[in-house]
Amino acid sequence: MINVTPNKIQKSPNGRGDPNYIQIIDVVKKFGSATAVDQVSLTIAKNEVFGLLGSSGCGKSTLLRMMAGLETPTSGKILIDGVDLASMPPYHRPVNMMFQSYALFPHMTVEGNVAYGLKQESVPKQEIRERVQSALELVQMQDYAKRQPHQLSGGQQQRVALARSLVKRPKLLLLDEPMSALDKKIRQKTQFELGNILYKVGVTCMMVTHDQEEAMTMADRIAVMSAGKIAQVGTPNDVYEFPNSRFSAEFIGSTNMFEGKLVDDDSDLLVCPYLDTAIQTRHPNNLPKDAPITVSVRPERIKLHTQNPDLPSNNTRGILEQIAYMGSYTLFYVRCPSGKMIEVNVSRQVLGQMDVVPHYEDEVWLSWDLDSGVVLPK
Repeated sequence: MINVTPNKIQKSPNGRGDPNYIQIIDVVKKFGSATAVDQVSLTIAKNEVFGLLGSSGCGKSTLLRMMAGLETPTSGKILIDGVDLASMPPYHRPVNMMFQSYALFPHMTVEGNVAYGLKQESVPKQEIRERVQSALELVQMQDYAKRQPHQLSGGQQQRVALARSLVKRPKLLLLDEPMSALDKKIRQKTQFELGNILYKVGVTCMMVTHDQEEAMTMADRIAVMSAGKIAQVGTPNDVYEFPNSRFSAEFIGSTNMFEGKLVDDDSDLLVCPYLDTAIQTRHPNNLPKDAPITVSVRPERIKLHTQNPDLPSNNTRGILEQIAYMGSYTLFYVRCPSGKMIEVNVSRQVLGQMDVVPHYEDEVWLSWDLDSGVVLPK
């Protein structure tokens, strides 16, 4: 379950720059008869952290590798700061990629790893020393400069890999599943640390992840990708609160889907065949009467009652079948008479204010407000 809160990462004081700094235009990538990336178009602003979110095999890593020059697009264009990368080899691109394995040289020290790229470019020794020192200070690894990778924790290795990527001052930083090698507790802490570093530097960044919380914590905007296509682009709040498809609604967090038909346009009434209540929700004005409708209602938007609130709509009953205590909130799974299961997220504060706490196999009632549902297009 994702609890959407305001992004606590310190934003860059410089803000965003050119909104079309990165342009991906109608990019297609085929491997034989299989299409991995299908007509993808995106723009990324300068200094923006952009998240590409999707399940395994959706094409997100292939898109990242094309931007790095490790794969060649079958068709389409990729431009950075107005420059087409098509004929530019990977080692000449103003792009640095941080792999999920970190790919540190085991026989080199921390400062040796960070300095490697600069030495390959024949940067003067004094400048290398200054830039390496600055990069290590940025990621708070200056005290580990003489250590080797095997002497570092996973989080420390990640910081070294980030310093090695930033020391070359790329126009675009690519992160491929940057937290996948870390355990959950360290990953949550590192999300904020890494995000704050990126904003402090002001680098333009595109990160690929399948972790919803990671994308929503670190990114200014996210693109949800499915089967090689972009399903939705927006801020984390917009994508969560206003999904534009069933796929987006179900992929980002948890949701309850109610399907029915519009029976009364004036009062926004929807009838679902498997509920003993009418659903009332706002919907687009162009929907005709009797149109099929799918409504998404997030679990935290549903209220749990031990007595019937006796509301004319958005009010149903059921038997409490499962309870999952999650610390700051509790998940309740309620089975309606039709057999439909509804998930409800109740915060610890709200649960503590209830006169009677419901238990397994209790009869309960559920309700939600008019503005709690989002009508999804077919």
